Amino acid sequence: MTAPGTDLERLGAYVLPGRVPDPRLAVGQARTAEHLGLGTVWLSERWGTKDLGVLTGAIGATSERVRIASGITHFGVRHPLTLASMAMTAQAMTGGRFVLGVGRSVAATWKAVGLPVVTNAVLVDAADIVRRLCRGERVSYEGPAGNYPRMRLGDLPDAPVPPLVLAAIGPKSLALAGAHFDGVLLHPFLTPDAVKRSAESVRRAAEEAGRDPAAVRVYATVVVAPDLPPREEAAVVTARALTYFQIPGFGENLATINGWDPAPLATLRAHPMFAGIRGAADHHYTRDQLVDVARELIPADWLESSAAAGPAALCAERVRTYLTAGADEIALHGSTPELLGPLVQHFRAS
Repeated sequence: MTAPGTDLERLGAYVLPGRVPDPRLAVGQARTAEHLGLGTVWLSERWGTKDLGVLTGAIGATSERVRIASGITHFGVRHPLTLASMAMTAQAMTGGRFVLGVGRSVAATWKAVGLPVVTNAVLVDAADIVRRLCRGERVSYEGPAGNYPRMRLGDLPDAPVPPLVLAAIGPKSLALAGAHFDGVLLHPFLTPDAVKRSAESVRRAAEEAGRDPAAVRVYATVVVAPDLPPREEAAVVTARALTYFQIPGFGENLATINGWDPAPLATLRAHPMFAGIRGAADHHYTRDQLVDVARELIPADWLESSAAAGPAALCAERVRTYLTAGADEIALHGSTPELLGPLVQHFRAS
């Protein structure tokens, strides 16, 4: 599996990773990613400072080549007409560089904000609705994804329907991505072996659905910390890992797919810092506040086998293993693009 264009275009990078008070930094980070030759800029939507539509417009207007992908947004937070309109406007404004990545999130999130829980049926039907709207079709729908008597985009730009990518971890979601989506975005902190198995599951599901397995892109998310001071490396990798492992369900999914004993998760969640908190730990603490407890509670071998930290040359080699394992593209996470130059240089030379 190879992506179109140069080998370096198989790398992308997240801008504004984690909690950020100033979204304007995304523009400079995206321009740096493009200057480095990366193929994709990834946007992780977070309410308050990281609105997908606004960031896509800003980055699209200040870049020329790099793809702009949501990693991720959700169907339920926007009306289908609004989401399809945003997607097609982004395609027109960027010359077809937009990729719409969506996910499921967890039931507790949707209950808290008064939105329906997202099921597999909702994901499949919502994807079909958005695609049809983007093609200019009139859509009448009543089912798991909602009740929409009559919808159509009034004006349609001369632009392609954006690829729809599904964020997935477990076997059912991976199969869903292979059967119904244009790609899959794999979760951070998977080992190369877990990525290999996930990619095989996605492509097998695509083939069983009568689709071309090679047409379904597999994006592996890899947290990287090249040439960083020890505490900053721990903040980027170890503290970020804690924010995933601490969430009930997420941690177990990651442990299962990686073949790890999940026992450390109970010890982690029993720590006094997390008593009584709801949601992810980074909603309550900064990365720096989480570093010491993360170092204490997360097994070192988990991180060594599922992230890329240390000398830039070693990080570049590590990233290569994920491509060899079956990923079509890599989404570099944790470190902003201005910190990726040495890794990119070694990757290019390898």
